[in-house]
Amino acid sequence: MGELVLRQFPQIGERVDVGLLVDGPLARGVGPAAAVVHRPDLELGDRVVALTRSGTTTEVLELLRRLRGRTPTTAVTAVPESPVRGSADAVVPLDFADETSVVQTRFASAELVLLRAHLGEDLGHLPQQGHSALDEPLPTGVLEAEQFTFLGQGWGYGIAQEAALKMREAASAWTEAYPVMEYRHGPISVTGPGRVAWWFGDPAALPSGLADDIARTGGQLVALGRDPLADLVVVHRLAAALASARGLDPDNPRHLPRSVILA
Repeated sequence: MGELVLRQFPQIGERVDVGLLVDGPLARGVGPAAAVVHRPDLELGDRVVALTRSGTTTEVLELLRRLRGRTPTTAVTAVPESPVRGSADAVVPLDFADETSVVQTRFASAELVLLRAHLGEDLGHLPQQGHSALDEPLPTGVLEAEQFTFLGQGWGYGIAQEAALKMREAASAWTEAYPVMEYRHGPISVTGPGRVAWWFGDPAALPSGLADDIARTGGQLVALGRDPLADLVVVHRLAAALASARGLDPDNPRHLPRSVILA
């Protein structure tokens, strides 16, 4: 899997979902390589940062080759000796975060930590919160739910989209993701008994009245209140548990290869 983040500065994001974490005044845009490669007129800014765990994704390599000598490029990869080394001007190796699973969890989380540290955040709270996300029981009722809507605000919306993707990939779950203020404008209609609305953020930061609106639908609100990246670990655990309950292999989803390599 591979994406490109098109920025004024060499900042790092994960796919469109995690790229939303930094989309703002410093960013020119963020998008999947499969789409960007067909946009030769796209304004690329001062540097292109390619995100590719395997370093072999066809669309990423093709676009990096096209940009050679035109726009500086940096690749963030878990396999620094892969073909992307010969296509990008610079490589940021995250080889410690490589994983055998087709579904990206360790690499995606490592990219997020790299991004946030690059932006100057104090991440000293993450280790303890990460341990609690691993050790605590899953929220009551989520293993029995038939549908999940993940909600976030600001960069938390990127986490919500990432959560929805991991649940779809690993467990073939019915998931959706929305900015929290958009949720009332239609998407809330999917919530009901046996369905979950999952908020990434401080429960006190939920829009006024939204918890009551969700309760009236009969759906379940999950709002754990940790750093969204730590709460994403809970979703990873849920995806693995749901996959096992459905007789699926969460590390090897149907129809999904580790890297998309086109002939």
